[in-house]
Amino acid sequence: MKDTNRVMQSYGRCCASPNFFDDFYASFLTSSPAIREKFVRTDMTAQKQLLRAGILNLVLFARGMPDTKLRALGKSHSRAHLDIRPELYDLWIEALLKTIGQHDGELEKQDLQAWRTVLNKGIDVIKAAY
Repeated sequence: MKDTNRVMQSYGRCCASPNFFDDFYASFLTSSPAIREKFVRTDMTAQKQLLRAGILNLVLFARGMPDTKLRALGKSHSRAHLDIRPELYDLWIEALLKTIGQHDGELEKQDLQAWRTVLNKGIDVIKAAY
């Protein structure tokens, strides 16, 4: 099975879990004081919707969609705007993989590797804009 198909199936199972996005942010925000600081004035309800769409955009990019949305995200998160340092994305990926492990009851080892491959392809585009 293709990595993107594995990830889409896993993501569907995660999205069906009511606390997936809350648990992700609980994990992500405790991973670094720098990350907590970035979210102090954030509307978390809106942020969860952005995350839901953002993950989907990462998967669609890995499936061949143009990088337009990821480049725009990279620009908004760049040094000149939100100033999200490239190393913070590594913490984001680790928090996401941990949360996926908690919410996808059918997760297999190769699914986690597929997630990592798919996410990194798009995250590299976002980091490049820093």
